[in-house]
Amino acid sequence: MTKSENEGGFVSHLTELRTRLIHSFIFLFIFFIVCYFFSENLYAFLVEPYASAVKENGLERRLIFTALQETFLTYIKIAFFTAFFVTCPFILIQIWKFIAPGLYKHEKIAIIPYLVLTPILFFLGGLLVYYLIMPLAINFFLSFESSGLSNGLPIQLEAKVNEYLSLVMKLIFAFGISFQLPVVLSLLARIGLIDAKFLRDRRKYVIVMIFATAAILTPPDPITQIGLAIPLLILYELSIFSVNIIEKKNKKDA
Repeated sequence: MTKSENEGGFVSHLTELRTRLIHSFIFLFIFFIVCYFFSENLYAFLVEPYASAVKENGLERRLIFTALQETFLTYIKIAFFTAFFVTCPFILIQIWKFIAPGLYKHEKIAIIPYLVLTPILFFLGGLLVYYLIMPLAINFFLSFESSGLSNGLPIQLEAKVNEYLSLVMKLIFAFGISFQLPVVLSLLARIGLIDAKFLRDRRKYVIVMIFATAAILTPPDPITQIGLAIPLLILYELSIFSVNIIEKKNKKDA
């Protein structure tokens, strides 16, 4: 193959990559516009854990905003976050279509499960936040309210719209990314960088790293930190199991 042919092939790959990126951005922008029209409904969905916790505790609380543009910017954040969440599978498909022509048949078969598992695990992380972690965390924080009988000055929560929704979206994103641990470890095992023995021998260090990561990614409260750390520990053990299966399959193929 001549130098001009190599350059032409490289340019064609860049052109294809640019086209697929443009398609992904267009798809993301369209969904962003659609989500913005339903931003109030999405807001109601995200604020439901807080509203339910307040009702269960027999409290009358509200969400406030202290800047004129705060609610508008919050709706934009919600719309973009939801659009990105929805378009992730489409973006993964575009990436797959770009790299698939350069793969052998057995390599394609090996990668497809990871493309399926990635959005599923991200979605499971979001569900865990919404239906378990947030209700527990909200009840934990509400327990620090005071009626003021001892000092005559009550302490009540007046949560800001932007801060509350930023916290929810941050936790969903943090849990979704953290739940990719089995995918990452399995891919590293496939290319021979780690094995099951390596993971088992370093389990005690990983436990410390997981709790440290949970402390960084979550608010400074034990509920959300433990709520992230325990699923990650379970996923790590499942990763050891999956890596062991991959090793046996590689030995059989060899």
